[in-house]
Amino acid sequence: MPAISFQSVSKTFQTARGPFQALDGVRFDIEQGEFFGLLGPNGAGKTTLISILAGLAKATSGTVSVLGINVNTQAAEARKKLGVVPQELVFDPFFNVREALRFQSGYFGVKNNDAWIDELLDSLGLSDKANHNMRQLSGGMKRRMLVAQALVHKPPVIVLDEPTAGVDVELRQTLWQFIAKLNKLGHTVLLTTHYLEEAEALCQRIAMLKNGKVVALDRTDELLKAASSNVLRFKLDASLPPALAAKARVTGRIVQLPAHDALEIERHLAELREAGLHAEDVEIRKADLEDVFLDVMHANTAQETL
Repeated sequence: MPAISFQSVSKTFQTARGPFQALDGVRFDIEQGEFFGLLGPNGAGKTTLISILAGLAKATSGTVSVLGINVNTQAAEARKKLGVVPQELVFDPFFNVREALRFQSGYFGVKNNDAWIDELLDSLGLSDKANHNMRQLSGGMKRRMLVAQALVHKPPVIVLDEPTAGVDVELRQTLWQFIAKLNKLGHTVLLTTHYLEEAEALCQRIAMLKNGKVVALDRTDELLKAASSNVLRFKLDASLPPALAAKARVTGRIVQLPAHDALEIERHLAELREAGLHAEDVEIRKADLEDVFLDVMHANTAQETL
């Protein structure tokens, strides 16, 4: 049985401008023990889907189950199987860290789990904050605390909604080491993130959402194999010619252009020379998940306009 199953899930919100369809027939399963990535641009429907999974919202149609348990008809039982790390920093200001974790354990009927709480605190770098009031924690420490709260009842399915948004490199490394360890022990992980290098490194399979629909679903290595091109990467201190600018991904001085073969690479460089521009630190690299993501999103946009 799948760890998570989404079956024809749709969600429509009523707004001042009329109905808005956030999800449109989303259908896929996540197998037990998988590390699964859910990617998409802002507004694609990722958080709506996770809210339905966690029982915080109700689907307009379709069904969602966790380890065979329907999240609507058996909400309390399904919730016990899930550990959800939300995007928002939500905490109770009246408890210290250890008290908050004990209180959270009580929600799930878990008692006498101080050994596991100690392991969570140690693994997430919170041991020295155990007796600190929640209000005294920095933003990064509060983010670690959200992870600890989600895991305190040892859920078999872990849902991470943008867990490293706005946090430092140290926390990202600490978090992924611990989550990867839990995944190896058999926990299923569902991750949404805008850090596509994290998804590429961690996720075995990936689904991509756009406008509430699944537009790609495959193993990560297969998505990378299907990438349409290599990438020409260089630094430039001037604006690109319009023809190249339309194809390029530009971050500061760094320019990246899709290049299917050696001839196309030479054409790109020739256009730069003809424009009197000098490229520095020129290199060719294989397409990464960000390239694949952009290809999928742009291809889908092109299909919608036909």
